[in-house]
Amino acid sequence: MTSVLHRLLQGEEGQDIAEYAVMLAVILVIVVGTIRLIGSNANNVFSSVASSIAQ
Repeated sequence: MTSVLHRLLQGEEGQDIAEYAVMLAVILVIVVGTIRLIGSNANNVFSSVASSIAQ
């Protein structure tokens, strides 16, 4: 197991994998943050629309 990890960290493929992992982590943080920000606003919008339809 350690030899595989060592090879990945030393080889170019390992660097590519690490770069993709970092990019994926950054994208996930941005997506989750956006969803949390928009989610609360969307809930308020849907609630106000539902209340105006019900009247």
